[in-house]
Amino acid sequence: MRPLAVLLLSLGVAHAATPEGAVDAPPIAATARPAGAPSQPLWEAGFFGVGGSQQAYPGSRQQVNSGLVLPFFIYRGQVLRAEQGGVGLRALRTARMEFDVGLAGSFGSSASQDDARRGMPDIGTLIELGPRVKWDLGAAPWGGQLNATVPLRGVFDVSNGFAFRGVSLEPVLSWGDRTASGWAYGVSAGLLIGNRRLADTFYGVAPAEATATRPMYEARAGLVATRLSFNVSRRLGDDWRVFATARLDSVEGAANRRSPLVDKPTGASAGIGLAWTWMRSQQPAPP
Repeated sequence: MRPLAVLLLSLGVAHAATPEGAVDAPPIAATARPAGAPSQPLWEAGFFGVGGSQQAYPGSRQQVNSGLVLPFFIYRGQVLRAEQGGVGLRALRTARMEFDVGLAGSFGSSASQDDARRGMPDIGTLIELGPRVKWDLGAAPWGGQLNATVPLRGVFDVSNGFAFRGVSLEPVLSWGDRTASGWAYGVSAGLLIGNRRLADTFYGVAPAEATATRPMYEARAGLVATRLSFNVSRRLGDDWRVFATARLDSVEGAANRRSPLVDKPTGASAGIGLAWTWMRSQQPAPP
Protein backbone atom coordinates (compact mmCIF):
# COMPACT_ATOMS: atom_id res chain seq x y z
CA MET A 1 0.00 0.00 0.00
CA ARG A 2 1.22 3.47 -0.80
CA PRO A 3 2.14 5.51 2.27
CA LEU A 4 -0.30 8.22 3.27
CA ALA A 5 -2.89 6.16 1.49
CA VAL A 6 -5.45 8.79 0.59
CA LEU A 7 -7.81 8.19 -2.27
CA LEU A 8 -8.79 11.44 -3.97
CA LEU A 9 -12.50 11.15 -4.66
CA SER A 10 -14.51 13.46 -6.87
CA LEU A 11 -16.14 15.00 -3.80
CA GLY A 12 -13.33 15.04 -1.30
CA VAL A 13 -10.36 13.44 0.39
CA ALA A 14 -11.23 10.19 2.14
CA HIS A 15 -9.47 8.47 5.01
CA ALA A 16 -8.43 4.90 4.35
CA ALA A 17 -9.65 2.40 6.89
CA THR A 18 -8.66 -0.79 5.15
CA PRO A 19 -6.33 -3.28 6.85
CA GLU A 20 -3.27 -1.98 5.02
CA GLY A 21 -3.46 1.06 7.27
CA ALA A 22 -2.37 4.57 6.43
CA VAL A 23 -1.07 7.74 7.88
CA ASP A 24 -4.30 9.59 8.52
CA ALA A 25 -5.54 12.24 6.17
CA PRO A 26 -4.66 15.75 7.32
CA PRO A 27 -6.80 17.23 10.09
CA ILE A 28 -7.92 20.10 7.89
CA ALA A 29 -11.12 20.45 9.89
CA ALA A 30 -10.75 21.17 13.57
CA THR A 31 -10.56 18.18 15.90
CA ALA A 32 -13.05 19.72 18.26
CA ARG A 33 -14.82 23.08 18.13
CA PRO A 34 -15.22 24.97 21.41
CA ALA A 35 -18.70 25.92 22.53
CA GLY A 36 -19.68 29.30 21.14
CA ALA A 37 -17.16 29.15 18.29
CA PRO A 38 -18.34 30.49 14.92
CA SER A 39 -19.86 28.05 12.46
CA GLN A 40 -17.63 26.37 9.91
CA PRO A 41 -18.16 27.29 6.24
CA LEU A 42 -20.44 25.13 4.13
CA TRP A 43 -17.53 24.22 1.88
CA GLU A 44 -13.76 24.69 1.60
CA ALA A 45 -11.30 23.93 -1.18
CA GLY A 46 -7.53 23.97 -1.33
CA PHE A 47 -4.38 21.89 -1.45
CA PHE A 48 -2.31 19.90 1.01
CA GLY A 49 1.13 18.37 0.90
CA VAL A 50 2.17 15.55 3.20
CA GLY A 51 5.13 13.25 3.61
CA GLY A 52 5.71 10.30 5.89
CA SER A 53 6.53 6.68 6.52
CA GLN A 54 4.41 3.61 7.26
CA GLN A 55 4.23 -0.18 7.27
CA ALA A 56 3.10 -1.71 3.98
CA TYR A 57 0.31 -3.41 6.00
CA PRO A 58 -0.13 -4.32 9.70
CA GLY A 59 2.47 -6.97 10.51
CA SER A 60 4.80 -6.13 7.62
CA ARG A 61 8.47 -5.45 8.20
CA GLN A 62 8.54 -3.32 5.07
CA GLN A 63 8.52 0.43 5.78
CA VAL A 64 7.54 2.61 2.83
CA ASN A 65 8.34 6.33 2.57
CA SER A 66 6.69 8.79 0.22
CA GLY A 67 4.93 12.11 -0.16
CA LEU A 68 1.86 13.51 -1.87
CA VAL A 69 0.48 16.88 -2.95
CA LEU A 70 -3.27 16.74 -3.54
CA PRO A 71 -6.29 19.02 -3.70
CA PHE A 72 -8.99 18.71 -1.07
CA PHE A 73 -12.66 19.62 -1.04
CA ILE A 74 -14.75 19.67 2.14
CA TYR A 75 -18.54 19.93 2.00
CA ARG A 76 -20.63 20.06 5.19
CA GLY A 77 -24.19 19.84 3.91
CA GLN A 78 -27.25 18.73 5.83
CA VAL A 79 -27.28 15.40 3.96
CA LEU A 80 -24.17 15.16 1.76
CA ARG A 81 -20.90 15.30 3.71
CA ALA A 82 -17.35 15.22 2.32
CA GLU A 83 -14.87 15.60 5.16
CA GLN A 84 -11.76 13.97 6.64
CA GLY A 85 -13.70 10.85 7.62
CA GLY A 86 -14.88 10.15 4.08
CA VAL A 87 -17.64 10.98 1.64
CA GLY A 88 -21.20 9.99 2.43
CA LEU A 89 -24.87 10.68 2.95
CA ARG A 90 -26.05 11.62 6.42
CA ALA A 91 -29.28 9.70 6.83
CA LEU A 92 -30.10 10.46 10.47
CA ARG A 93 -28.84 12.96 13.03
CA THR A 94 -29.88 13.59 16.63
CA ALA A 95 -28.29 15.62 19.41
CA ARG A 96 -25.97 12.73 20.29
CA MET A 97 -25.98 10.30 17.37
CA GLU A 98 -25.42 10.42 13.63
CA PHE A 99 -25.97 7.67 11.06
CA ASP A 100 -24.63 7.93 7.54
CA VAL A 101 -23.57 5.91 4.52
CA GLY A 102 -19.96 6.63 3.73
CA LEU A 103 -17.26 6.05 1.15
CA ALA A 104 -13.52 5.81 1.72
CA GLY A 105 -10.57 4.18 0.05
CA SER A 106 -6.85 3.59 -0.33
CA PHE A 107 -4.21 3.10 -2.97
CA GLY A 108 -2.78 -0.38 -3.48
CA SER A 109 0.71 -1.77 -2.96
CA SER A 110 3.15 -3.69 -5.11
CA ALA A 111 4.20 -7.14 -3.86
CA SER A 112 7.66 -6.53 -5.29
CA GLN A 113 8.19 -3.81 -2.65
CA ASP A 114 7.55 -6.20 0.25
CA ASP A 115 9.95 -9.09 0.84
CA ALA A 116 7.29 -11.21 2.58
CA ARG A 117 4.84 -10.90 -0.36
CA ARG A 118 7.34 -11.10 -3.21
CA GLY A 119 5.92 -13.24 -6.02
CA MET A 120 2.34 -12.86 -4.75
CA PRO A 121 -0.42 -10.75 -6.35
CA ASP A 122 -0.31 -7.00 -5.73
CA ILE A 123 -2.85 -5.46 -3.36
CA GLY A 124 -5.11 -3.31 -5.54
CA THR A 125 -6.64 0.11 -4.99
CA LEU A 126 -9.49 -0.46 -2.56
CA ILE A 127 -12.82 1.31 -2.10
CA GLU A 128 -14.94 0.92 1.06
CA LEU A 129 -18.68 1.58 1.15
CA GLY A 130 -21.18 1.10 3.95
CA PRO A 131 -23.01 2.51 6.97
CA ARG A 132 -21.37 4.32 9.87
CA VAL A 133 -22.73 5.30 13.29
CA LYS A 134 -21.16 8.12 15.31
CA TRP A 135 -21.92 9.01 18.92
CA ASP A 136 -21.11 12.27 20.68
CA LEU A 137 -20.14 11.07 24.17
CA GLY A 138 -19.92 14.59 25.59
CA ALA A 139 -17.14 16.39 27.37
CA ALA A 140 -14.35 14.37 28.92
CA PRO A 141 -13.74 14.84 32.69
CA TRP A 142 -10.30 16.33 31.93
CA GLY A 143 -11.59 18.55 29.12
CA GLY A 144 -12.07 18.10 25.41
CA GLN A 145 -14.65 16.00 23.59
CA LEU A 146 -15.20 12.23 23.40
CA ASN A 147 -16.66 10.49 20.35
CA ALA A 148 -17.25 6.90 19.24
CA THR A 149 -17.48 5.79 15.60
CA VAL A 150 -18.43 2.36 14.19
CA PRO A 151 -18.20 1.95 10.39
CA LEU A 152 -19.19 -1.32 8.70
CA ARG A 153 -18.07 -1.39 5.08
CA GLY A 154 -17.74 -3.66 2.10
CA VAL A 155 -14.31 -3.52 0.44
CA PHE A 156 -13.92 -3.59 -3.36
CA ASP A 157 -10.82 -3.74 -5.55
CA VAL A 158 -10.94 -0.97 -8.16
CA SER A 159 -7.85 -2.40 -9.88
CA ASN A 160 -9.68 -5.67 -10.59
CA GLY A 161 -13.10 -4.69 -11.86
CA PHE A 162 -14.44 -3.80 -8.38
CA ALA A 163 -13.98 -7.36 -7.19
CA PHE A 164 -15.39 -7.90 -3.69
CA ARG A 165 -12.58 -8.23 -1.12
CA GLY A 166 -14.57 -8.64 2.08
CA VAL A 167 -16.06 -6.66 4.96
CA SER A 168 -14.36 -4.47 7.56
CA LEU A 169 -15.59 -3.26 10.95
CA GLU A 170 -13.59 -0.60 12.81
CA PRO A 171 -14.95 0.67 16.14
CA VAL A 172 -12.99 3.75 17.26
CA LEU A 173 -13.02 5.81 20.47
CA SER A 174 -11.54 9.28 20.01
CA TRP A 175 -10.82 12.37 22.08
CA GLY A 176 -10.01 15.84 20.79
CA ASP A 177 -9.55 19.37 22.03
CA ARG A 178 -8.38 22.80 20.90
CA THR A 179 -6.51 25.58 22.64
CA ALA A 180 -7.18 29.30 22.49
CA SER A 181 -3.84 29.74 20.70
CA GLY A 182 -5.02 27.66 17.74
CA TRP A 183 -3.61 24.19 18.46
CA ALA A 184 -5.92 21.21 17.81
CA TYR A 185 -4.96 17.76 19.00
CA GLY A 186 -6.51 14.35 19.43
CA VAL A 187 -6.01 10.72 20.36
CA SER A 188 -7.98 7.70 19.14
CA ALA A 189 -7.95 3.97 19.82
CA GLY A 190 -9.62 1.39 17.64
CA LEU A 191 -9.96 -2.22 16.58
CA LEU A 192 -9.86 -3.29 12.94
CA ILE A 193 -11.91 -6.45 12.32
CA GLY A 194 -12.33 -8.28 9.02
CA ASN A 195 -14.14 -11.30 7.65
CA ARG A 196 -12.22 -14.26 6.22
CA ARG A 197 -12.19 -12.95 2.65
CA LEU A 198 -10.70 -9.63 3.69
CA ALA A 199 -8.14 -11.31 5.95
CA ASP A 200 -7.15 -13.59 3.06
CA THR A 201 -6.44 -10.55 0.89
CA PHE A 202 -3.64 -9.54 3.25
CA TYR A 203 -2.56 -12.66 5.12
CA GLY A 204 -3.52 -15.75 3.12
CA VAL A 205 -0.91 -17.80 1.22
CA ALA A 206 -2.30 -20.11 -1.48
CA PRO A 207 -0.52 -23.43 -2.22
CA ALA A 208 0.85 -22.01 -5.48
CA GLU A 209 2.32 -19.05 -3.57
CA ALA A 210 4.06 -21.11 -0.92
CA THR A 211 7.85 -21.26 -0.79
CA ALA A 212 10.47 -22.81 1.48
CA THR A 213 10.27 -19.76 3.76
CA ARG A 214 6.57 -18.95 3.19
CA PRO A 215 4.32 -21.93 3.94
CA MET A 216 0.72 -22.15 2.83
CA TYR A 217 -1.63 -20.31 5.19
CA GLU A 218 -5.42 -20.07 5.33
CA ALA A 219 -6.46 -16.73 6.79
CA ARG A 220 -9.12 -16.48 9.49
CA ALA A 221 -11.82 -13.91 10.22
CA GLY A 222 -11.44 -11.79 13.33
CA LEU A 223 -9.22 -9.06 14.70
CA VAL A 224 -6.82 -7.67 12.10
CA ALA A 225 -5.05 -5.01 14.16
CA THR A 226 -5.28 -2.78 17.23
CA ARG A 227 -4.61 0.88 16.53
CA LEU A 228 -3.59 3.92 18.56
CA SER A 229 -3.44 7.24 16.71
CA PHE A 230 -2.25 10.74 17.60
CA ASN A 231 -2.68 13.97 15.67
CA VAL A 232 -1.92 17.63 16.19
CA SER A 233 -2.45 20.67 14.00
CA ARG A 234 -2.22 24.43 14.24
CA ARG A 235 -3.79 27.14 12.15
CA LEU A 236 -1.35 29.67 10.69
CA GLY A 237 -3.56 32.59 9.80
CA ASP A 238 -6.91 32.14 8.08
CA ASP A 239 -5.80 29.95 5.19
CA TRP A 240 -2.87 27.78 6.36
CA ARG A 241 -2.70 24.83 8.71
CA VAL A 242 0.28 22.68 9.66
CA PHE A 243 -0.41 19.14 10.91
CA ALA A 244 1.33 16.01 12.10
CA THR A 245 -0.03 12.53 12.71
CA ALA A 246 1.32 9.24 14.05
CA ARG A 247 -0.14 5.78 14.56
CA LEU A 248 0.86 2.51 16.17
CA ASP A 249 -0.53 -0.74 14.72
CA SER A 250 -0.26 -4.03 16.55
CA VAL A 251 -1.24 -7.52 15.42
CA GLU A 252 -0.53 -9.12 18.80
CA GLY A 253 -3.57 -11.23 19.64
CA ALA A 254 -4.92 -10.82 16.09
CA ALA A 255 -6.59 -13.70 14.27
CA ASN A 256 -3.76 -14.01 11.73
CA ARG A 257 -0.77 -13.33 13.96
CA ARG A 258 0.75 -16.66 12.81
CA SER A 259 0.55 -15.88 9.11
CA PRO A 260 3.97 -16.13 7.41
CA LEU A 261 3.26 -12.66 6.01
CA VAL A 262 3.45 -11.23 9.55
CA ASP A 263 7.07 -10.60 10.48
CA LYS A 264 6.82 -7.45 12.65
CA PRO A 265 3.89 -7.51 15.09
CA THR A 266 4.04 -3.82 16.03
CA GLY A 267 4.77 -0.99 13.62
CA ALA A 268 4.50 2.78 13.40
CA SER A 269 3.32 5.26 10.80
CA ALA A 270 3.99 9.00 10.90
CA GLY A 271 3.49 12.00 8.68
CA ILE A 272 3.72 15.78 8.61
CA GLY A 273 2.23 18.27 6.19
CA LEU A 274 0.79 21.64 5.33
CA ALA A 275 -2.71 22.55 4.10
CA TRP A 276 -3.77 25.71 2.29
CA THR A 277 -7.42 26.77 1.92
CA TRP A 278 -7.81 28.45 -1.45
CA MET A 279 -11.55 29.20 -1.31
CA ARG A 280 -14.36 28.87 1.20
CA SER A 281 -18.08 29.47 1.30
CA GLN A 282 -19.51 32.56 2.96
CA GLN A 283 -22.55 30.47 3.86
CA PRO A 284 -22.15 28.63 7.19
CA ALA A 285 -22.59 24.88 7.43
CA PRO A 286 -25.83 23.60 8.99
CA PRO A 287 -25.51 22.32 12.58
